[in-house]
Amino acid sequence: MGVTCVIPVELPEGKSGQQAHLVEKLQKRAELMGAQKTGNWFVNCETYQAVATFNTASKLIHLIHSTEFPYTSFAVLETGTCLVADSGFDSLMTKLKTFYTPRKTSKIEAKGQRYEYGDFVLKFGQVSAGPSFKGLVVELEYQPCMDVQQCWGLMTEFLSSFMDPSFTVPLPPKCSNKSTDLFCPSDTILQYIEVFNTYRKSAGTPLSQ
Repeated sequence: MGVTCVIPVELPEGKSGQQAHLVEKLQKRAELMGAQKTGNWFVNCETYQAVATFNTASKLIHLIHSTEFPYTSFAVLETGTCLVADSGFDSLMTKLKTFYTPRKTSKIEAKGQRYEYGDFVLKFGQVSAGPSFKGLVVELEYQPCMDVQQCWGLMTEFLSSFMDPSFTVPLPPKCSNKSTDLFCPSDTILQYIEVFNTYRKSAGTPLSQ
């Protein structure tokens, strides 16, 4: 696990994901560079809301799973704190139904094709909530390094080599561990939460009440 950046991809105005074919176009560019397809990937998220009759520390808990961490569950509080547990944490949430219940239409996921190119891992995918398409996402990981400052220039140069000319380089991803400033899996998960919340807002879905 190295430094990872997760980027929502804007669609041309009036185009859906299927009409724009942006995922296919980006995948072909990566393949022309020599990237090798290594399978499928997904990140899914289900949001739980605190029962109104209880005064809980957090009104929302986002439960996230990723194919990169198949034996791990990530629970993200609305404060931004990310708890890392084994996959058995899911059964704990069902036992906490007195305090937290799944929000209606809260499930959202990103999935697509995974590629490797040297020290880079590339993922292209569509974001959807149930049958509804929400947007596109690109994930880039530079595996040999966990220090954002040391590799961010290389990563943005690599991104610019296959993204559209209009692509705006994002800001460096933040590290949650301030004592070391080194990237960790939780930092990737927090980026997905931000992307999911962005697409939920654009669809007019409230995040908290």
